[in-house]
Amino acid sequence: MSKFEWRKQLKELYLPKNQPTQIEVPEMKFITLDGCGDPNSEPFKVHIEILYALSYAIKMMPQKGITPDGYFDYTVFPLEGHWDLDEEGRELDYLNKDHLVYKLMIRQPNFVTDDLFQYAVNSVKQKKTNLHLDPVQFETITEGLCVQAMHIGSYDDEPKTFEQMEHFCLENNLKRIEKTHKEIYISDTRRTPTEKLKTVLRFKVAEV
Repeated sequence: MSKFEWRKQLKELYLPKNQPTQIEVPEMKFITLDGCGDPNSEPFKVHIEILYALSYAIKMMPQKGITPDGYFDYTVFPLEGHWDLDEEGRELDYLNKDHLVYKLMIRQPNFVTDDLFQYAVNSVKQKKTNLHLDPVQFETITEGLCVQAMHIGSYDDEPKTFEQMEHFCLENNLKRIEKTHKEIYISDTRRTPTEKLKTVLRFKVAEV
């Protein structure tokens, strides 16, 4: 059986065009971590390390002699973030990153269960004793009807793409129903120049 590649099989979800589009996002399983503050801070980096450590622990289970029911070889899904502002941040007329509130997550294949997740947690705890894993959660999330677009470039330039998405809503009888939004990080920031970074931007909408 060939490896499942999200870049090939799930282009609609993870590789949309630069122009905004409407999409129905299905129910999916995620390993998640809640946090707050500037994403350039050390706690944010640790959260990312935890999520990838757990995701690879699940992917590599067959090499440890454990093959879960329904297992198939796959590429680990990209990091995602659901972004909001705390109460004080919402009152400001500019973005202060110290007031950001986020839920970081990595999608998991459907064969992953609560038991498999817990096994991965215990496995990572034994290997990386410096990581605090108690806040990690295994969740099923359904986003539903959304508008999304691929943003190319710096994260600080995202407002331009959000403006295009808002305009798309006006032209297609849709309204944004939450001020929060989702970001999916397609590029590796360690290897990609800022001007070429690819980030899927998405927010929930309803038909008017």
